[in-house]
Amino acid sequence: MPKIDLFLDSSALMAGIISAQGAARALLLLGEDEKIILTVSEQVIVEVERNLALKAPKVLPYAREMILHSNLRILKDPSPVEVRKHLDWISHAADVPILVAAVRANVDFLVTLNTRHFIEDAQVSQRSGLRIGTPGDALAWVRQQLSK
Repeated sequence: MPKIDLFLDSSALMAGIISAQGAARALLLLGEDEKIILTVSEQVIVEVERNLALKAPKVLPYAREMILHSNLRILKDPSPVEVRKHLDWISHAADVPILVAAVRANVDFLVTLNTRHFIEDAQVSQRSGLRIGTPGDALAWVRQQLSK
C-alpha cells in the first residue's frame, strides 16, 4: 500500500508548529516518523515564515527545525497560467494556488483550518477533486487508513 500523502496549507502547518498538541501536531509527528508523506508548496512555507515573523518571531528558528524534521515534501508553486485556469474552483482567489498545487501533487487529502473558504463550500472539493478537511478530519482519516 502506498504511503498516505497529505497537503498542508499554511494554517494547518502553523497550527502543527505552534501547538504542542492537537491533530495538526500529530500529523507533523507522523510525517517525522515517516508514517505518512506531508506535502506543501513553496507558498505555504513563505506564508508560514511571514506570519511567524510577524506574530511570533521567537518561534521562527524552532519552526524551521520542525519543518526539517517533519520531512515535508516542498513543491514548486503552480504557474500563474495554471492558477488562472482554475479561478472558478474557490471564491477566494488567493487560495487557488494552494488547490492547484495540491491537485498537481496528487495528494490524498488537503488539510486546512480555513473552513470558510475550503470546507463550508462543498463545491470546492467537487471542483478540485480533493478530499478536504481540518487536521482533526485528516487525522481520523489517516488512522482509519493505517488500520486497514
